[in-house]
Amino acid sequence: MSGFFNSLGLLILRVGFGGMMLVGHGLPKLMAYNELKDKIADPLGYIPAPYALMLLIGAEFTCSALVILGIATRLSAIPLVYALSLAAFVVHKADPLFLGQGVTAAKEPALVYVIAFAALIFTGAGMFSVDGLLFGKRSSPSA
Repeated sequence: MSGFFNSLGLLILRVGFGGMMLVGHGLPKLMAYNELKDKIADPLGYIPAPYALMLLIGAEFTCSALVILGIATRLSAIPLVYALSLAAFVVHKADPLFLGQGVTAAKEPALVYVIAFAALIFTGAGMFSVDGLLFGKRSSPSA
């Protein structure tokens, strides 16, 4: 019975964090691609802005959708952890750790997502996922 509840918890984690990332970050960037393509640059300086934005949308939109559905969950979470780690430690390097009391930009939101998606890298999707349907016990946290 604990496998059922573990998988239910993973479903809540996947749909909650994946949904918030997809709707709150990926979809708005996808819809505003033309306005953002010259503004959002690669924080490491290696990739031209339009391509950096495409990669970011790929992580925030496509990988989030895959995480929500539980398709290649562990692999899909890796670009999310990478992108959000860059956001926390490179883009927001000068910002404080926590939001609050007039602080409008901080590392905290990105790190919360990093923690959630990193957990999915280690646990997998659980039984309530496409991975669970296709691979059964091999994709569940108790396997």
